[in-house]
Amino acid sequence: MTLGKIKPKLRLDFSDFGCINKVDNWFTNILQREFTVEINDRPDLLIFQEGGHLNRLYTCRKLFWTGESIMPDWRKTDYAMTCHYLDDSRNLRFPYYVWGSECTPIELIKGPDYVENVFNKKNKFCSTVFSNGNKRRAGARIDFFLKLNDKKTIDSGGRFMNNIGGSLPIGGRPKRAFNEAYKFHMCFENKEMDGYTTEKIVDAMWPQCIPIYWGNRRVNEEFNTKSMLCRYDYSSDDDFINRILEVDNDDDLYRSILKEPFFHNNKPNEFYSEDRILEFLIKVIEDKTSPISHKRKFWHPGRWKLAKRMHL
Repeated sequence: MTLGKIKPKLRLDFSDFGCINKVDNWFTNILQREFTVEINDRPDLLIFQEGGHLNRLYTCRKLFWTGESIMPDWRKTDYAMTCHYLDDSRNLRFPYYVWGSECTPIELIKGPDYVENVFNKKNKFCSTVFSNGNKRRAGARIDFFLKLNDKKTIDSGGRFMNNIGGSLPIGGRPKRAFNEAYKFHMCFENKEMDGYTTEKIVDAMWPQCIPIYWGNRRVNEEFNTKSMLCRYDYSSDDDFINRILEVDNDDDLYRSILKEPFFHNNKPNEFYSEDRILEFLIKVIEDKTSPISHKRKFWHPGRWKLAKRMHL
């Protein structure tokens, strides 16, 4: 009888996440391919997010992860997984749509009957789902919504300008069910930043809508922008809106965009590769240099007070 591979033990912990199942989550499941993972409050590796203080109590190797546009603070972490294109081996580019969407990349592959199957079930114009109505934080998105909505009504399923009788439940699947009847889905990001591509674009693709996108100028490096209507291909909002309405009114144009695969060559991009992520995590775990937390000159007792705030 051939014995299975004996996996090394890895003590792991998470801190400063709003809500996470430490035993069953995206990171733990990938790491279990190579390690026997034990959740332990004295870990070999800590994975943490921004905004909290508990991570400061750990003295092990630290990995900062964020789905937002925050840059890693190398005074506080050894490694990072962020959306940023950084020329730094300590950072792995990991766009939020990989983690933040409930859709698998296989579900975004277009088969030979895709166009006809989609065309025959789309009977509404355009949807959107967002709740941030703060002009300072999401002004470009709000302005464009109002301009397009003035030309033809957008059905809004989020808290912002809701016109469907109430906000959708939280989660990707309710959004998918809501969006399935729509030809287009407006999926502007909160703000414009290279690399900052969130789950919003996949929320459009999963229910087979044509995405109306703005946010990451380099989105064409990860997705085929011929499969969407991208603000960066037009000189003004007015030109962009005119194109959206033209496609809406021309079945041949609409079909030609539907035919384009979401991914280049109809294959998931590299950021969905679990092997790529596992390789990076192994590098983090096997790093023999002293963790950044060991380089502090003193232990600040105030950290205990900061940590307590997380539970008040």
